[in-house]
Amino acid sequence: MSRAEKGVVAAGHPLTAQAGAQVLREGGNAVDAAVAATLTSFVTEPLLTGLGAGGYMLVAGAGIAPSLLDFFVQAPTRLGDGSEAELHGIDVSFGDAAQRFHVGPASCGVYGTPAGVCEAIERWGTIALAQLAAPAARLASEGVRLNAGQAYIAEILTGLLTSTPECAALWAPEGRVLREGEMLVNPELSEALMCLAEKGAEPFYRGDIAGAVCDWLSARGGSLTREDLAGYRALAREPVVIGYRDRVILTNPPPSAGGTLLAYALALLDRGPTPPTLSGIVAAMAAAQSERTAEFVEGLDGERFLERFMGSRLGSTTHISVIDAQGLACSTTCTNGEGSGVVVPGTGMHLNNVMGEEDLNPLGFHLHPAGRRMPSMMAPSVVMREGEVELVLGSAGSNRIRSALLQTVVAVVDHGMSAQQAVDAPRVHYEDGVVFAEPGIDVQVFEDEASVVRFGALNLFFGGVQAAMRRDGRLSGAGDPRRGGVAVSL
Repeated sequence: MSRAEKGVVAAGHPLTAQAGAQVLREGGNAVDAAVAATLTSFVTEPLLTGLGAGGYMLVAGAGIAPSLLDFFVQAPTRLGDGSEAELHGIDVSFGDAAQRFHVGPASCGVYGTPAGVCEAIERWGTIALAQLAAPAARLASEGVRLNAGQAYIAEILTGLLTSTPECAALWAPEGRVLREGEMLVNPELSEALMCLAEKGAEPFYRGDIAGAVCDWLSARGGSLTREDLAGYRALAREPVVIGYRDRVILTNPPPSAGGTLLAYALALLDRGPTPPTLSGIVAAMAAAQSERTAEFVEGLDGERFLERFMGSRLGSTTHISVIDAQGLACSTTCTNGEGSGVVVPGTGMHLNNVMGEEDLNPLGFHLHPAGRRMPSMMAPSVVMREGEVELVLGSAGSNRIRSALLQTVVAVVDHGMSAQQAVDAPRVHYEDGVVFAEPGIDVQVFEDEASVVRFGALNLFFGGVQAAMRRDGRLSGAGDPRRGGVAVSL
């Protein structure tokens, strides 16, 4: 566990966290630090995020009105005339479980991260974007040595990384995917980051980079248009607010699905004993999953959906968590899916495959109308206690995000664990009649009513929670060992 007095940054890679901590050290606030860390993650965690990705940022504390900045991926225009390419399926093994992903030009949605980081700095930042982006650009040019976590992800995504010549040239320059200790160098990404620093988001949505992306995709059957990019905006929303025990939880509102389902599960647990039983936690997971019907997915985009949903029932990703010395919290989750395998020449951008993610398209692919934000499972969250930030958290992990966050909140609030203890604790996940469990979880109680999959060790399948905590006036942080997470303090 990392303790601090002035600030803490928890992230999925040591260099990502160090970039944020350096900004706090130089006098920046939590949002400045989160943006610097996010830009660095585009270089250090390029299979999880990037300039072609999307995400969310939740800002709260220090007397400001809580706000959720939505810069997630948006559905592109589809002509429906047979000119679009088909999705390409690849199977990815997590060792004890497997998952199928869909990639290629047809999987690319309207990216949001360039717009998101620029909007965040304009709203809450105190340091110029050019200063925050320069270290990340330099790192992309010089190269990053793959650590064990990133090398493992590259290994299991070999089929994706060699699916196009451009992606293979970046990730398999010698005919095999890069391994631990080898350098990933992307000078074109460095140039794109400097373009963002100097000119803002405009080139990525209405300028030469937007044109290059759309032309490249169009020639290969992608459906992303210049009009789709030109119309994109980062949007500020009011967070979901839900009571749990004596705390207030802030999380991602509709049209994201993850925050709503997390809030629902927490509300169900809040009716029961503290601490909740393992059976109670799994039952809450099952109840939340059962609500993900066609009506739920379609209704997410509707006005006041959250109030109607809660009232009628209750009567591939990376995350960065930051708390600064003033108590301002910033919780930022971004994802590239797993990446589409499409790397656009001249930009260094590996575009997202969000339109090919089964977890985000539970009713089928290409059913969302153009311009609709995709119903993400990502749920950057903040736990408030007596009006102040107690816990900042979020997770990677696709459909396991809400399970990981639910168990982390229960560990902190109901069991009084530290941030690191809560993040390190073994996890369980329920989905489609199957209970997945890490070592240390007693699953015998479920064997008569569900299939059980036991993992041999902690696994990135169960998410990657990065957390920052303020307790008794002291700051601490925790990085998730499942995804090479680390917390840096000052």
